[in-house]
Amino acid sequence: MNAIIFSAIWGIIMMFSGVFAKGKSTPRYLAIAGMVLLFAVNGLELNSGRPIFFIDTKDMLRVTSFNLTFLAVAFGCTLLYFMLSGRDVEKVGEHVGEYFALIFFVLCGVSLVATYNTLLLLFIGIEILSIPLYILTGSDKKNLKSNEAALKYFLMGSFSTGIMLMGIAFIYGANPNASFFINNIQLGVGQLPVMMAVGLVFILIALSFKVSAAPFHFWTPDVYDGAPTVFTSFMATIVKVAGFFAFVKLFENAFGSVHAQWQTLIVVITLATLLIGNVTAVFQQSVKRMLAYSSIAQAGFMLLALFALNDKAKEGLVLYAAAYSLATIGIFAILIKMSDYTIEGFNGLGKSQPVLGITATIFLLSLTGIPLTAGFQSKFYMLLAAIENGHHFWIVIAAVLFAAISAYYYFRILQAIWFKEGSSEVINPAEVNASFKILLVITALLIIVLGVYPELLIQWLYH
Repeated sequence: MNAIIFSAIWGIIMMFSGVFAKGKSTPRYLAIAGMVLLFAVNGLELNSGRPIFFIDTKDMLRVTSFNLTFLAVAFGCTLLYFMLSGRDVEKVGEHVGEYFALIFFVLCGVSLVATYNTLLLLFIGIEILSIPLYILTGSDKKNLKSNEAALKYFLMGSFSTGIMLMGIAFIYGANPNASFFINNIQLGVGQLPVMMAVGLVFILIALSFKVSAAPFHFWTPDVYDGAPTVFTSFMATIVKVAGFFAFVKLFENAFGSVHAQWQTLIVVITLATLLIGNVTAVFQQSVKRMLAYSSIAQAGFMLLALFALNDKAKEGLVLYAAAYSLATIGIFAILIKMSDYTIEGFNGLGKSQPVLGITATIFLLSLTGIPLTAGFQSKFYMLLAAIENGHHFWIVIAAVLFAAISAYYYFRILQAIWFKEGSSEVINPAEVNASFKILLVITALLIIVLGVYPELLIQWLYH
């Protein structure tokens, strides 16, 4: 509840910051202050169980330690994103305050998506989350690729919105309780009626669009590649993970009692996502486009939480949210500073910029799932959740094999960093100051700490 209120208020403040601020840096400092406040307020509610502001929503919003822990991860990663890449936001255009305002409005949508308890609030939350992203994608107005990406994103987003509304209408029409509350949808229904099954499939398709799950992923590479790189890292992390939390919450509470009837659909989507994401990433020369396809592959692993739908899956999803977001924000922060986005652009980075080379190595190892990183622990928890589910054990074997394929394209970048000669002009030393390097080291250390002690994060789910 606090997160929704404070993110909306701070978004409005950021809208006017550009009017009264004299320099481009002022909105960035104000945005960082707002994120610190948002993180602290959410942490206070998670620790004490009492919000600063209480509004009776008639149970339309439900706050639990699960969604508060996710919001803590989302806000913490966004704070790091602001500190690492905030200066690069200033280079996109003149409307710096508005860019940060749009991100805060996205966070308001993320907060709604995390705490919704009715289908209508799920829809509203996803729309509040999505609409600012269309604007951010096309914010580089002089870049044709950015304009094209914004148009594609808007059209695909509108299409998935229409499908979601149709799904909600079918479910409401078939619901014997005539209720939009997700907990009441399946009460007294042992077998899915045809109309409700159609509604479930429509919502499954719509949410698959939002999280870039195959075969509804086709917009992702072009949008991520065309959007300003500084916004791509935010879209590929916080926004994507929020979609998975909406996914798990809806299907657990509304359709958990008939899990076996739709589990096979999830298996097919998961395998297709892992296959298409990993295999296509192998053939990419642009690191930005490779990371777009790898984000599809990572979505395949996160879909295992929806497949398993147990406590271990929730633990794994929270851990995956942190591990994936930290590593992706970190590697994109380095990529933004480079003049060449191809794999060859990373040639010799370990020698010319040792701190960037070492931290990039940790980020890529975590994305691969190498032991002693948070990425390994998150994948391990997901696989364990799938095993505990007790069905379709072969999907675990398939996921491990696809993870091995991902090692190939991530290690291509590592090979360029450490074993190839490159130009020192790829990164301007003035762009990589001491504070930027310190923040990269902190991000890398967080990945290692969570890789060794994942309980530091997971314990908050049961606080």
